[in-house]
Amino acid sequence: MQRRTFLATSLGATLCANLRLAAGEKQPNILLRSSWQTVNIGDIAHTPGVLALLEKYLPEANITLWASDVRNGVRELLEKRFPKLKIVQRGKELDQTLSSYDFLLHGSGPSLVAQKDVQRWKDETGKPYGVFGITIGSVSEDLKKLLSSAEFVFFRDSVSLKYCREQGVNCPVMEFGPDGAFAVDIENEKAAREFLQAHQLEPGQFLCCIPRLRYTPYWKIKDRPFDAERHQRNEEMKAQDHAPLIEAIQAVVTQTDKKVLLCPEDMSQMEVGKDNIYDKLTPEIRKRVVWRENYWLTDEAISTYRLSAGLFGMEMHSPIMCIGNGIPAIVCRFAEQTSKGFMWNDIGLNDWLFNMDVEADRNRVAETVLAVAKNPTLAKEKAEAARERVMKLQKGMVQQLETSLKTS
Repeated sequence: MQRRTFLATSLGATLCANLRLAAGEKQPNILLRSSWQTVNIGDIAHTPGVLALLEKYLPEANITLWASDVRNGVRELLEKRFPKLKIVQRGKELDQTLSSYDFLLHGSGPSLVAQKDVQRWKDETGKPYGVFGITIGSVSEDLKKLLSSAEFVFFRDSVSLKYCREQGVNCPVMEFGPDGAFAVDIENEKAAREFLQAHQLEPGQFLCCIPRLRYTPYWKIKDRPFDAERHQRNEEMKAQDHAPLIEAIQAVVTQTDKKVLLCPEDMSQMEVGKDNIYDKLTPEIRKRVVWRENYWLTDEAISTYRLSAGLFGMEMHSPIMCIGNGIPAIVCRFAEQTSKGFMWNDIGLNDWLFNMDVEADRNRVAETVLAVAKNPTLAKEKAEAARERVMKLQKGMVQQLETSLKTS
């Protein structure tokens, strides 16, 4: 039914687009500023998610991606799913064509990631711009002016929206708008099924678990200097933070017939998962837990999540991608993260959101994960209700973009 509905909606959008073009309406040229880095499958997912939304609800538009990083197989992944997509990066080509675009759309991210580029767009072209699904934790005077001059700004959590209003940002349209990664639909089912078969995991009979340190150790996965202060904080908190996940794994393995796949969202988390979870398990428990030792790209991860009974852990975008596909997902967050986790409250999943800095929350993680494992039908109904809310909101985001294109 979901596929049938999607095809009908896509066909309707395409027919409307063709009618508008036949009536002589201009084909809009949109420059999407996104693709921040490739060491995290969530950062990769922002871009194909927004591209899928534009393809579905604004198919007449020509989209060019202004990317920061599409290495490590990401360019190929995007071009396979969006064969008409043009990708540009900094340099002569962009400098010569910047003024040819009608609208700059800043994609989802942990902030206005490309603030300098949005400012450049505003200064050099004077043309309209807007923002899809960001988190904001601080507002400088320059950022306040830039956001206020946008056609629209959608915040991926209500905490950011409230904060920006309090700081005096007065963009004409400021609303909650879910992260673009909810809409990502790339897949690699072949690779996912091959991995499951090789590790004796049956579809629907395993849950995914994602570990995380308080601070991503970028000094291990990118060309960044060692941060002694952040490393010390990671060491101080890693046992406390992973204890609820270990308890949840033990509960699932001993009280249900399901297994657990320990998997990464970024390139550092294979090691994090082995050191802080897998190696801490008893030999008996470990027999029913699979540790994924290699990093993967977003397409294989999504296909694996779709085949799972659900996901739990301390990352954000794998849960986002799960809910976007109607798969249950439990989020554990802590003070060092941005406010993005509060989006779970905004989409009706507040009882699947836990604060790892609060003992009472930590103590409820295992029982909640176990409930998902024991009642998969009920859990999927809950996930599907959240997905439908997100889809409705994201359709509205693209409609706002379409309105801005017509009135600017």
